[in-house]
Amino acid sequence: MLKRLSAALFLASTLAATAQEGIKLQPAAAAANVKDVASLEPSDVATLKPGTILFTDYREKASANPESGLIAYADWLKTRPVEAAALAPYPGYAEPDYSVTLNGVTKQRHETLKVYVAEGRFVVAKPPGAIDLSRYATLDFVSKMDGAIRHKALNPAEVTPTKDPAAAFARRPDRPWCEAANTVCLESRYDLEGKLPLGVKLANKLELGSTKKVAEFVSFQSELRLLSAGEAAGLGTLTRIETPVAGGLEQTIFWVNQILRFGKFLAVVQPAPNDPGKSVVTTYMALAVKADVLDRKQEYARVPVLKNLLPVQVLMGNSSFNTGTSISAGLPTYARNRLSAFAEAVAKN
Repeated sequence: MLKRLSAALFLASTLAATAQEGIKLQPAAAAANVKDVASLEPSDVATLKPGTILFTDYREKASANPESGLIAYADWLKTRPVEAAALAPYPGYAEPDYSVTLNGVTKQRHETLKVYVAEGRFVVAKPPGAIDLSRYATLDFVSKMDGAIRHKALNPAEVTPTKDPAAAFARRPDRPWCEAANTVCLESRYDLEGKLPLGVKLANKLELGSTKKVAEFVSFQSELRLLSAGEAAGLGTLTRIETPVAGGLEQTIFWVNQILRFGKFLAVVQPAPNDPGKSVVTTYMALAVKADVLDRKQEYARVPVLKNLLPVQVLMGNSSFNTGTSISAGLPTYARNRLSAFAEAVAKN
């Protein structure tokens, strides 16, 4: 007991020193060629120059609401149905219902979600026929997108929702994950960076109202695939650009160990309306956060040094615990950097 208390006090004093000094671990500097806009409009393409990326994530920059930029999944379906249909894990996806057993008692649970969505758009000075999306649907390419995340190939038979009955709620109803054509199955791991592991240790030591410990890493499984011509064809409704869709690429995260429930990266290639010799690429990233993660406000508020570790602040990049250019920097920075890295790769290749 004394050792445990000493460890907690040591962690608390270390974090308190950080907070008192007002240290803000620096996130990645915004790319100079990324232009923030309120929304992506089809008319923007006419003046969009190669080398510039338009970016939006629906956040109200002046909002005092720490959840600015997050939308309840149910509201997402109602207010942005075309976007939700394209970025949900699969058609008809609903918030999970599953069983939880605690102390021998099994209860049914409905999990509510909140979604962060980012969009990017850029023009490439070559026609869609010169963009080979298959070169981006590989383990090697994904590994280069973010050096802080480690990826390895995953046997489709080892996919957690497929083999674990307790994860059956995450299965696709139409087919098993990773068994579609032109698909790469991935298992990935990201170790939290900066002061976040220290904060997690303290939160776990103090056992803030939860029997489940927070991990110091995020592990997830996903399928990366080229969309068929039929699947890609309908995405013009999403981009609102009135030229035929030439191709689509998506990575769907269908299993995560904590914090998130699903994620999707989607890229859509079309001829530029004003110049068929150029391509306009629209990219999306959607990340669904478990709502109960965001509700841990009162628990953390009781410990002064953890007030800045509120999950919603960390996730939205508004905490002194945020650091780096990946997930530990917060969802907005992570999404911006992922979209920018993809745009740079397409432009170079």
